[in-house]
Amino acid sequence: MEGADEFMKYRSPLVSRYASKEMAYNFSDRKKFTTWRKLWIYLAKALGLPITDAQILEMESHELDIDFAMAAEEERKLRHDVMAHVHTFAHCCPTAAPIIHLGATSCYVGDNTDLIMLRDGFDLLLPKLARVIDRLANFAEKYADLPTLGFTHYQPAQLTTVGKRACLWLQDLAMDMRNLQRARDDLRFRGVKGTTGTQASFLQLFQGDHDKVEELDRMVTEMAGFKKAYLVTGQTYSRKVDVDCVASLASLGATVHKLCTDIRLLANLKEIEEPFEKEQIGSSAMPYKRNPMRAERCCSLARHLVALMADPLQTASVQWLERTLDDSANRRISLPESFLTADIILSTLQNITEGLVVYPKVIERHIRHELPFMATENIIMAMVKAGGNRQVLVRIFASDTLSALRVRGQL
Repeated sequence: MEGADEFMKYRSPLVSRYASKEMAYNFSDRKKFTTWRKLWIYLAKALGLPITDAQILEMESHELDIDFAMAAEEERKLRHDVMAHVHTFAHCCPTAAPIIHLGATSCYVGDNTDLIMLRDGFDLLLPKLARVIDRLANFAEKYADLPTLGFTHYQPAQLTTVGKRACLWLQDLAMDMRNLQRARDDLRFRGVKGTTGTQASFLQLFQGDHDKVEELDRMVTEMAGFKKAYLVTGQTYSRKVDVDCVASLASLGATVHKLCTDIRLLANLKEIEEPFEKEQIGSSAMPYKRNPMRAERCCSLARHLVALMADPLQTASVQWLERTLDDSANRRISLPESFLTADIILSTLQNITEGLVVYPKVIERHIRHELPFMATENIIMAMVKAGGNRQVLVRIFASDTLSALRVRGQL
């Protein structure tokens, strides 16, 4: 059957099932390799030298028409992805072939493209997080005055309100917004730094003119849409940058896991539910069930997002001297997956926060059941004012007799 072979291959659920088209494209091969070509064009424009307008125009005219089959065959032979794409680009740009990748190392296209993808990934996530905060803020305001049982140790405690509890979630999400924005704004460009970060190859091209090398770095950085480049690099930008980026996403994962776990607990109490579609089926065998499947999905993916934090930490810790290549395979997986996972978590959480259902009568019934016990603190304070000993009174109210009465429903 035509196309049936596609179902014989593993496909990441993050792309095939969950993440948005925009985020999937941001980490796609097409985005990656067309960005490589853009960077080669920026370099050629900024180098000046004896590079002609015709060579640059030729490169620009073939920026998007990548022969992926040819690139794959070249990589099979050369065992080098960047050189495979240099050859593929040169094949369709014979006039410009001699100057493509001039003076650059593989990390010129590799690392700079990664930084562009990280920046653009944050630009996709930040509006989604803002929408979740907005929807949840509306919910908190709507239910600001609705009393509900507070819980500590998942045991009934003092009263709070449904809106106040939502503010706990909101405060954490606001901290995540700050963290993501800060990670995004702190990103710089690797720039044009040469093979070990010394810019020696470009200094030779410019016959020892340091000012021209600095200007080259500045021009390419600006063309790529960055205001600043890292002042110091080895062959790569510091992998601590990846740590900072993934840390902000993992922290978001922790927030979402806590928030959605709360919703799952409240769904069990039948106080609050996530939206349930008209034709949705809660269980294949138990149709009466209303499983919190969206919140469960968020928790499941959030665990993966939090676990990914170990990758950049370990990668940054084992980079020898100016660089080792054991970062490459790991980063191909951990960086895209962090953003893809955060993307679907936020989309799902937006759906949840836009349709949360509250059951005030159930909440009221739970409050009434616990009111006699919640009154004990006020009773104790009144008795102390009348001359009683607080410590003795607390022991009395926490006695086995009181607990037994509570279990039997006699209080």
